[in-house]
Amino acid sequence: MDYHDIITIEPGKMGGKPCIRGLRITVSNILDYMASGMSIEEILDDFPDLNENDIRACLSFAADRERKIYANI
Repeated sequence: MDYHDIITIEPGKMGGKPCIRGLRITVSNILDYMASGMSIEEILDDFPDLNENDIRACLSFAADRERKIYANI
């Protein structure tokens, strides 16, 4: 999935953390919710501004960042 149009980074918003579509919902928040056991459906219920593609974009972003970190070792 191409997350580049969904995940945004703005220096003045949320301390420059990667967010979803400029909203004040960070990628790390979504990953934390999923790691704690929340399902995609539960996250979408709690955040009606999000859709399933937003969640998948968070996962793609995290996977891409992980690949880039270990490519430099």
